[in-house]
Amino acid sequence: MLENVNYGLIGCGMMGREHIQNINLLTHGRVTAVFDPVDELAQSAATLAQDAYVATSIADLMAQDVDAVVIVSPNYLHIAQLQEIAAIRPIPILCEKPLYTDPADASVVAAFAKDYPAPLWVAMEYRYMPPVAALIEQAAQVTGGIKMLTVREHRFPFLPKIGDWNRFNAKTGGTLVEKCCHFFDLMRLILQDEPVRVMASAGQGFNHLDETYDDETPDIWDHGYVIVDFAGGARAMLELCMFAEGAEYQEEITAIGPKAKIEAKVPGPGRFWPAALGDAPVPQIVISPRAPKGPFTAEIPVDPTLLAAGDHNGSTFYQHQRFNAVVRGEGQVEVTAIDGMKAVAMGLAAQESARTGKAVTL
Repeated sequence: MLENVNYGLIGCGMMGREHIQNINLLTHGRVTAVFDPVDELAQSAATLAQDAYVATSIADLMAQDVDAVVIVSPNYLHIAQLQEIAAIRPIPILCEKPLYTDPADASVVAAFAKDYPAPLWVAMEYRYMPPVAALIEQAAQVTGGIKMLTVREHRFPFLPKIGDWNRFNAKTGGTLVEKCCHFFDLMRLILQDEPVRVMASAGQGFNHLDETYDDETPDIWDHGYVIVDFAGGARAMLELCMFAEGAEYQEEITAIGPKAKIEAKVPGPGRFWPAALGDAPVPQIVISPRAPKGPFTAEIPVDPTLLAAGDHNGSTFYQHQRFNAVVRGEGQVEVTAIDGMKAVAMGLAAQESARTGKAVTL
């Protein structure tokens, strides 16, 4: 059994740094090598990782003493990088979502996942946010069987990224893939069921319209609604707004059944909370029975050390704990390539429905 895991990191931007900061908190892991084509980012990340080796290529990174790889590169690069790692030396991979962005690549990813001999974990951090994890654990019993599930995210616009890749559908897969595959993954997980039909209305109402990159105006959407029908009869809805950063809570997830309603409320990154308003909101779980009527509210505070290590309410650390255990031979992959693919398929269906005005059958 492996005692300590040496990680290689591909992609040293904002999310790459969050991964490093959380790996730094692990008892049995450290980042020993990093790669990014932007040398300034790579050098800074290497320092953050406590003097990691700065690789000049993925091949160079794989030649180092690394036991696992974390892929945190732009969406459209994931498939080629997965294939390159497999060709050099198959080792455990934690790959950021989405696994792919082009519908034509679904079969490529399916074949890769079938043949890859080492663990492949898709980074769906939202599963591990403490209030969301509490809802996942309790929802079926509390509600008496979920009939309606709503995910609402009211947040800030897409942040600047190197090369501005997140401003265009061609490189992201579209907002309902890039941003929202997290939520489609949660729908499947919470309902323990598969989607059969997707209906969506979405568009670009406000954000990035005054920006240009190489004489092109961003086409990434900033708001929308998505309704998903599931095989077992439950219905789920996503409400997304990316110009609502003034909200007290960034994510609110609600599950309702014949017995009760349960809600998880998750604040956004603490660094964005105005200091003039005092302490940032604390995550909550709210349970509202039909009889006797509620609601009953419980706070679910997150360790300040974990909050300081990233923008995802401590979830990146909990995800890494579990992935680290898998690499050391003590756990099972919880977010498989199939999970990652199905979340992307739902996002692509939502993009198509919003474009055409028609429901898409899965």
